[in-house]
Amino acid sequence: VAALQDEKNSLMSENEIMNDRLEQLDDSPDDPSTAVAKKYFHAQLQLEQLQEENFRLEAAKDDYRVHCEDLEKQLIELQHRNNELTSLAEESR
Repeated sequence: VAALQDEKNSLMSENEIMNDRLEQLDDSPDDPSTAVAKKYFHAQLQLEQLQEENFRLEAAKDDYRVHCEDLEKQLIELQHRNNELTSLAEESR
């Protein structure tokens, strides 16, 4: 029983020491591990924002590609129509 009580007291004191260390880590913003965690969180947030912006830009690029293809088709049609009208104008002269 005495050995178990000694072990219990030892574990309780170790638990108090660990809790104190945990409180110190929470209270010290200049601690390197806390600073690293903040930098990691900031970098992760920045990465997510850049991924969202990249997705938005890719979607816009696809929209512009489709629009450009439509304009190219219209240009070809207008060139053919212009050629037809030019040949008709020459015939009428």
